[in-house]
Amino acid sequence: MLTATHYYKIFIDTPPKTCFMEFGRVTEAELADVDFSLPAEPDSNKVFYTPNNNRLHKTAVYFGCPRWGTKDWVGKIYPTGTKEANFLNNYPNHFGAVELNATHYKIHTAAEIKRWAEKVGGRQFKFCPKIPQLISHYSGFRNADQLTTAFLEGIMAFENHLGPVFLQLSDKYSPAGRDVLFKYLQSLPTDVQFFLEVRHQDWFGDKMVINELLHTLRALNMGFVITDTAGRRDCAHLHLTTPKVFIRFVGNNLHKSDYLRADDWINRIKFWVNNGIEEIYFFIHMQNEATSPPLTVYMVEKLNVACGLKVIKPIFETKGLLF
Repeated sequence: MLTATHYYKIFIDTPPKTCFMEFGRVTEAELADVDFSLPAEPDSNKVFYTPNNNRLHKTAVYFGCPRWGTKDWVGKIYPTGTKEANFLNNYPNHFGAVELNATHYKIHTAAEIKRWAEKVGGRQFKFCPKIPQLISHYSGFRNADQLTTAFLEGIMAFENHLGPVFLQLSDKYSPAGRDVLFKYLQSLPTDVQFFLEVRHQDWFGDKMVINELLHTLRALNMGFVITDTAGRRDCAHLHLTTPKVFIRFVGNNLHKSDYLRADDWINRIKFWVNNGIEEIYFFIHMQNEATSPPLTVYMVEKLNVACGLKVIKPIFETKGLLF
């Protein structure tokens, strides 16, 4: 059996991969039959609402994508001729955060991460690292201390640019393993904001199971990732376990349903802003990543008007390239 040390040696040398979120995808023909309606706001969310007269700051809203290294954006939002090494220099001109999938496939050193942070210095920008898959998918959350420490030591180099860290469970990880999972969650530092994403259907199929999960996350001040994808509507649950929200939106390359779903999310985000939710992170996943900036522009422009915000949005080199 491989030890944590062996895992680390393998993992540190593993190059990052390109990964599209296939979870919950359906064919284009099936989209017309999907009920994309968001569920009603759970009553338990009210504990995180803040009356207008008790708020010190406006809600911070961040839009982003899974990564900054998208060649399809060159000549559109990245200047023509931009080299891949300079993508990160340009990305924060258009998005306020990145869902950092790169950390899911490779443990990055503090020196590497510091170089990333320096490229966004002076801007209100957040990196939201994903916990390595050798912990989340392959360790069973046993003997994962060394890997976790290496990961955390690296991401601390983001300093004030560190946003929420999220742990994605494997599709196969069911509530049968919740005792081991909860023990691992309890071992994580409390001065970092963590979010958990669960996928196995049994997390949502039993009221006692989901309530136990929600209770545990609230007790640990950990967030619950909301995943809006066509084929798994149970994952678009809207349960809040902190006054911060982390949404993973899986679109369908500007299919007409993307805009209808976007409108629903604008209304929901407006509701949360009006009720004093502290931070909202909204990450757009598209199989064709060239279509992510146009939907971001659509949503941010409407949201800024609706809520009186100044959320950053992509700026296209040529207006005709927007849609």
